[in-house]
Amino acid sequence: MIVIHPVLESGALDDFGLWPVAGQPPYQLVPLNGTLSGEQVGTAVATIAGYNDSRTDPRSTDPAAAFLSPLLHEEGFLAPGGLRVQDTEAGTVLNPGCCCGLEDWRAWLEVADGGEMWLGHDPTPWAEQVGETLRLHPDGEHSGPAVELTRADLRRLLADVQRDLADFLLLLADWAELYAPRSAEALVSAFDSSLQITAPLSRTGPWQGGGSSAR
Repeated sequence: MIVIHPVLESGALDDFGLWPVAGQPPYQLVPLNGTLSGEQVGTAVATIAGYNDSRTDPRSTDPAAAFLSPLLHEEGFLAPGGLRVQDTEAGTVLNPGCCCGLEDWRAWLEVADGGEMWLGHDPTPWAEQVGETLRLHPDGEHSGPAVELTRADLRRLLADVQRDLADFLLLLADWAELYAPRSAEALVSAFDSSLQITAPLSRTGPWQGGGSSAR
């Protein structure tokens, strides 16, 4: 069974004190969906804000508002991570490579249409087109098992990815009302826009997913 999940690479938050965060190791790939705890949502927000801290507004006198300010930048933000593809029966996993960003997850639509995309480096995963079949290679440096699925499977699974992100967005809305009430609406809008969550998956509208897995 093939599954695909949106994942975020967690940041180093040992001394973070602006709001509750989960006690988890840094640099782990954490799925974003509707099952996260409030602390895990806080970790996701803190991770992304910290990743974009070069845009912090120095004029703000509120530490939390200043820390969140990069997320409200008009040009959007970057989110370390991407899509994780797993063959649960074979145990093969393709993780997003270094410097890949979750904000680019919709580029997988190009792969579903027969195109190519960059999946990050180290270990440089890559997608091979073989007719209507995709072979997703976890490590470009070494040969080994690949995850195989059809283009049609990928389209359905990307609809599931969108649902996971939309469910996360609902959790974010509740979280923001508690910890960033003055900018809650703007924060949710920024996540929706930067991560391209609710926009249709194609010009003719979103694909209808056929479940959370494909064989």
